[in-house]
Amino acid sequence: MSRKPRVSTVTPIEPALEIENVNAIEWRESADVVVVGWGAAGACAALEARAHGATVVLIDRFQGGGASALSGGVVYAGGGTPYQLEAGFQDSPEAMAAYLKHEVNGVVSDQTLMKFCQDSVANLAWLEMHGAKFAASMPDHKTSYPPEGKFLYFSGNEVVPACQTQEGPPAPRGHRTVARGQSGKVLFEALQNATVKSGAHTLTQATVRRLVCERTSPGQAARIVGVEVWQLPAGAPETLRHAELHKKVARWRTFWPGKAAECRREAAKIEQATAVRTYIRAHKGVILSTGGFIYNPELMAEFAPHAKKGWPVGGAGCDGSGLRLGQTVGANASALGNISAWRFITPPSVWPQGIVINTQGERFCNEQVYGAKLGHELVDHQNGRGWLIIDSQLKWQAIQQCLFGGLWAFQSLPAMAMMLLGAKKANTPEALAAKLKADPIKLRQSLEAANAAARGEREDAFGKSKDMRHDMSRGPFLALDISIGNPTFPLATLTLGGLHVDESNGQVLHATGQSIPGLYAAGRTALGLPSSRYVSGLSLADCVFSGRRAGRAAAST
Repeated sequence: MSRKPRVSTVTPIEPALEIENVNAIEWRESADVVVVGWGAAGACAALEARAHGATVVLIDRFQGGGASALSGGVVYAGGGTPYQLEAGFQDSPEAMAAYLKHEVNGVVSDQTLMKFCQDSVANLAWLEMHGAKFAASMPDHKTSYPPEGKFLYFSGNEVVPACQTQEGPPAPRGHRTVARGQSGKVLFEALQNATVKSGAHTLTQATVRRLVCERTSPGQAARIVGVEVWQLPAGAPETLRHAELHKKVARWRTFWPGKAAECRREAAKIEQATAVRTYIRAHKGVILSTGGFIYNPELMAEFAPHAKKGWPVGGAGCDGSGLRLGQTVGANASALGNISAWRFITPPSVWPQGIVINTQGERFCNEQVYGAKLGHELVDHQNGRGWLIIDSQLKWQAIQQCLFGGLWAFQSLPAMAMMLLGAKKANTPEALAAKLKADPIKLRQSLEAANAAARGEREDAFGKSKDMRHDMSRGPFLALDISIGNPTFPLATLTLGGLHVDESNGQVLHATGQSIPGLYAAGRTALGLPSSRYVSGLSLADCVFSGRRAGRAAAST
């Protein structure tokens, strides 16, 4: 007996509905601006549109939040924020741009990058005006995420010698929202409350499956005038169940991904069976801000098969619906294969003093770089496979940090499991290479070169700073599997590319290069600053930047 096909969790998207004029269909309601997706970008777009006098309808598949509410709540900000100054660091927009230029890699223009940096202090203050809080307390070591009570840190590669610029000394730019635990929920709650207070009308448990456009003159792109919405009936038992399932997805996504996937499928089944179609008119513009596409198996298989074994990071609605809506009206997209792969090896802070090697035994990266940089090198250039080599001294120092260093459970528990249960051990490089099926000569050469750099006899081949070098001349040695497919040490992944937009206003661009009238995009639905390489906090900062840009432009049309 054949199994029933699994219910797809991907929002069905239909070709755009073309009408002769706006009176051709019956609109349920209307607003100046319709925002599709209520995460950080959508909230910022709605708030900015309201500030410029526009009426707003905001639509979300669930109850709002998206990936932003599940994030660490880190906003990449610099140029001289109050918290940088309080912590004793000088920064400028020029220094910030000089560093980010190497992370952005030309995916946006230098002018847009500088605008982002020049607006950074003001955007952080704008978030505070809407209820978010930040602080200047810093951890005393490099980390992927600050411990409890610490809210400012080096969230990228600023302290890596090769990434430093002539514009000034490194400055911390990761501003974590003040909160206990993961801060993304608190940051989004502030934006959510502000959105409701602003008077924006919200439609939750509703999906946009089609754009509505009005035909224009020959040779001109049709104008987007509204959306087709499928909403669950208010108060129905199935609707209440749908809301509960969304809460379960957020609860189980980290520790029981199979259960979370089961809940997503049940929620999608409810949507398909009970949602009712209606139409919402947009007098001035539609803003697409539905997040990325990490939960779209078809798009992942097409653009990012190399990241298939990664642990997806995103909200349940990150299925590329905004991207696909834009494509139905001829929008262009790029950088869809740019997947951010987070291979963090700190904390423990001593782990980067080891070396990372590929399956041949060759070192391939500076171990102190930000986790997304290491993940990029691992997944994109080493077929997702690699090892972290440490010695017994680093092992016991790392265990001490895991037990008594104030680390989060998601940091300490996998690290302890890796060292105590999952490590390959040997007394010599040759014996370790045999266990790893690596080249013993290459592994010994990798160790000897790194050890010589640690002793000051030569420069480190990958530019590791002197304080992060460690002489591993004597065993025993441990090899920790940092490959993308290791279930003990999950490697988080998220999508980065998106729709091409006019960088001055966020208006979506047709494949011909023309602006599509009435259509805008923001956040991870749009090509933006993090679309090449990700550093912690850059996506949320770009959500604020691009969301405000789109909201302001749409309201002013």
